[in-house]
Amino acid sequence: MLIYLRVLKESFFFALNALRTNLLRTFLSLLGVTIGIFAIISILAAVDSLEKEFKDGLSSLDISTIYVTRQSFGPTQLEPYQYENFPNISYDEYQMLESSMEDIDVITYTIFSAPENIKFEDNTATNVNIIPGTDSYYDIENLKLEDGRFFNGAESNNGSPVTVLGYEVAKSLFGDSDPIGKRIRLYGNKFTVIGVLEKVGQGLSVGPPKDGSAYVPVSFVRKIYGDNNRSRLPAVIVKPKKDVDQDEFIATLEQKLRIYRGLKDGELSTFFINPIKGLSDLLDTVTSTLTLVGAVIAGFSVLVGGFGIANIMFVSVKERTNLIGIQKSLGAKRRFILSQFLFESIILALFGGLFGLLFVWIASIIANSVTEDFTFVLSSSNVLLGTSISATIGLIAGIVPAIIAAKLDPVEAIRTGM
Repeated sequence: MLIYLRVLKESFFFALNALRTNLLRTFLSLLGVTIGIFAIISILAAVDSLEKEFKDGLSSLDISTIYVTRQSFGPTQLEPYQYENFPNISYDEYQMLESSMEDIDVITYTIFSAPENIKFEDNTATNVNIIPGTDSYYDIENLKLEDGRFFNGAESNNGSPVTVLGYEVAKSLFGDSDPIGKRIRLYGNKFTVIGVLEKVGQGLSVGPPKDGSAYVPVSFVRKIYGDNNRSRLPAVIVKPKKDVDQDEFIATLEQKLRIYRGLKDGELSTFFINPIKGLSDLLDTVTSTLTLVGAVIAGFSVLVGGFGIANIMFVSVKERTNLIGIQKSLGAKRRFILSQFLFESIILALFGGLFGLLFVWIASIIANSVTEDFTFVLSSSNVLLGTSISATIGLIAGIVPAIIAAKLDPVEAIRTGM
């Protein structure tokens, strides 16, 4: 054990000597490893950060939440001509599901709408995401209020002109003054502000960002656009009870809608059921593909770096031929020489890899400083992976030079090296 520690120590100093005495050559040789590790770990860290941001956005919704609309949220086997004329999900269908399905925890009706401008006196909030919903929308989205309240069932059913503002919308319209009870102008009508949401930040999420949104009773919007307006996308959002099997729940939901629409056996369902879990699974597939493609591309840089390390080690064997001969003549065994050069190769590769990780860390600081709502995270697992890849490249690149050094004849090595 002690002899290998001594070998490791000597190899470390040999590697430092290679860096110091042949700085430019070593730098150029290690550059491939540095760039490769930087590329691979940057891609992995970016994908991990993207996945975390999106899943944090999904966390506001229960993973069992289901969207029922005339459009699919993901890839579908249907051709566009088969679904482009699907009818809107109606408010009557929402009421039917609410009253007939026993396993529902929360259900709401919403209409995905275009952004609008909201005015208060001389102030205007532009491109505000208008989110119509029933009173239960508050529970579906797990919204949190900073001030005031959400609209109740009576206001929702009657389509009362009341609104709950996202944090940034309230700030842009009212500044630091209290918005509760103030009247804003939207859709050419005056709405009374009854609540303001807590600030949540942008991030990545399902649906529009909450800070830049305004929530209004869906029945008010139905009065303006009707239930069959193709420029809007109505949806039923439903969350089953926790102890309910989701597949069975979806099958029951589909059956009830098919019966309500009078669809016969064999006829195509004229709606899409979009589980949030499906979005999560799709995200996993996308991130896995991005990781694989990125790793393959970056892998070529690491491969080039491996050739650079091998080149350093071949030169090192040639320059230290005399020393190898002396060591072997004094009794050094092949595995000692082999270990010495392998350790040196690994240490050199680790130097290149650590420089790559350092650049990733610097890049993450820069990225986080210029993006407020996206956090680039260099995780300990990615650091460990980068270090492991570097060590592996060093081991592979150093095998052949180390074997050549270990097989040198001591007499010939001393004579050649003189």
